[in-house]
Amino acid sequence: MPHPRTHSAVRVAAGVAAALALVLGLAQPAAARGSDVFPGGLYRPADTTASRQASALAAAGRTADAAVARAVAARPSSTWLGDWLSTAALRTTVARHLSAAADQGKTPVFVTYAIPGRDCGSFSAGGLTPGAYGTWNRVLADTLRGHRAAVIVEPDALAQLSTCPGADATQRTKLIRAAVHDLAGAGASVYIDAGHENWIAPAKMATLLREAGVAEARGFSLNVSNSYATAGERAYGEQLRRLVGGHYVIDVSRNGRGATGEWCNARAAGVGQDPAVVNDATGLDALLWVKLPGESDGTCNGGPAAGQWFPAGAAALLRNR
Repeated sequence: MPHPRTHSAVRVAAGVAAALALVLGLAQPAAARGSDVFPGGLYRPADTTASRQASALAAAGRTADAAVARAVAARPSSTWLGDWLSTAALRTTVARHLSAAADQGKTPVFVTYAIPGRDCGSFSAGGLTPGAYGTWNRVLADTLRGHRAAVIVEPDALAQLSTCPGADATQRTKLIRAAVHDLAGAGASVYIDAGHENWIAPAKMATLLREAGVAEARGFSLNVSNSYATAGERAYGEQLRRLVGGHYVIDVSRNGRGATGEWCNARAAGVGQDPAVVNDATGLDALLWVKLPGESDGTCNGGPAAGQWFPAGAAALLRNR
């Protein structure tokens, strides 16, 4: 998932947007209560890339690598759902995690990753056709109905519109809006992905979020698969919140050392704090491990294909924590 580099103009625009919000007298939304969205706390899937690799590595006698994988698997994390799952497989996969989460008394977090033209053809390229995408999301919504769950919708999909010439912006925002409508209508707590603090200026991202249906969502997600520090992401999240309302979650799975100048298997990145529900006077609902530490971003910095386990990368993330 490629991410543009920092530009001073983004910071300037962010400050202008925040000032305008104050001048216009836009009210701060009510205090967030993450426990309302994540009752019982965050679900820890038993079957993840990390847990499977822990067993395989131990069986191969690679005890140090197995220990790293076990440490990752021991924390709550999100379950990614994409075009690699047919509608039938989507239904059974989600139902299995919903049942396991209920047994734990926890709330699961799902991530949709099937938007047409995903990742602008880069390392995580793929996605469904527009017609199939709508059907796929309706199946997901129907499976979630009656259950407590949070859904992060399409990491990078909105933020990439400014740098992805092959993407149809109008079509993409309509597809996300329809997905948000279906998922929220089924009772899920929906967060539309909004990139990170150094990608899109708050005023522009606020426009994109409105077009994508944020009014029907719980709010938005930040820093997915990236390493920007929590403090900066919270500041950006509060700026966005003044413009569009709602609440937000932050991916802290690899931001323990803050931005490193790299996004793809960043060699200096470190695992962030353990996932946690947040109850305070801000719009932050939770700090999550959205992208599982140890899963490769792509064939860069010695990593395997996107999504595959990268033992050396996982070890570096824990070592740099």
